[in-house]
Amino acid sequence: MATSCECKIGPSILAADLSMLGTECQRLMECGADYLHLDVMDGHFVPNITFGHPVVKCLRPKVPGVFFDMHMMVAKPEQNLIGVLTFLTALQILIPTPRFRGRLDSPKVHWSEGSLVRKVWVEGMTDAGANQFTFHVEATDDVIGCIRKIKEAGMKVGLGVKPGTPVSALVPYIELIDMALVMTVEPGFGGQKFMSDMMPKVQYLRQRYQDLDIEVDGGVGPSNIDVVAEAGANMIVSGTAVTGSDEPRAVINRLKQSVEEALQKARLER
Repeated sequence: MATSCECKIGPSILAADLSMLGTECQRLMECGADYLHLDVMDGHFVPNITFGHPVVKCLRPKVPGVFFDMHMMVAKPEQNLIGVLTFLTALQILIPTPRFRGRLDSPKVHWSEGSLVRKVWVEGMTDAGANQFTFHVEATDDVIGCIRKIKEAGMKVGLGVKPGTPVSALVPYIELIDMALVMTVEPGFGGQKFMSDMMPKVQYLRQRYQDLDIEVDGGVGPSNIDVVAEAGANMIVSGTAVTGSDEPRAVINRLKQSVEEALQKARLER
């Protein structure tokens, strides 16, 4: 189970004070974080809503050079068309009045497909300065197309699975991605209880893909980091345990110590 992967600790900002996001991110990096895990939720793939690329773009100058791992909990992450056209079509059906149609058909309103294209997910995040775009295998019917699009945009690719999805769903794409994400809570909300029964997924991946970055996200903290590290994860996302601590540096150091010890043990076994 030896691996050449490095230990990386990425605090999740989901539980941080979002009104002080720039300051919070600077503080986390000063406390020893290796990267930042930014949770983007669209209210469709998961019920919660957080933020999009405009916030990421504003955050980038506050922490230049920091690796942004975007956890994209969004439906159809490969798509760019926003739902304005569908919405307007529905309105025309529901309110089929000449006056309403006349306003939509006005020369001042340009509803061509090209004008509706927005840099929503992939293009928006790369323009905002994101480094890695991590999406869920359950979120799209075109996983390979989404991977291709992310790579063409110049970002690394992460691919995740929910707790209820078998880890085998990742296998067809392992050679195409940079990181595999194993969720240990149901995605969508912070502060949930860690699911230890997800560790066989991590073990499965590490035994077969020794040099793959494997990230675990959900309820990870000092009380369970040893289990996560021994399973083979090298990228650790920790939210409330870090941001809610009076001593975030000590928490990050504890997480690093456990993962580095497990990685060193695995290397000696090679």
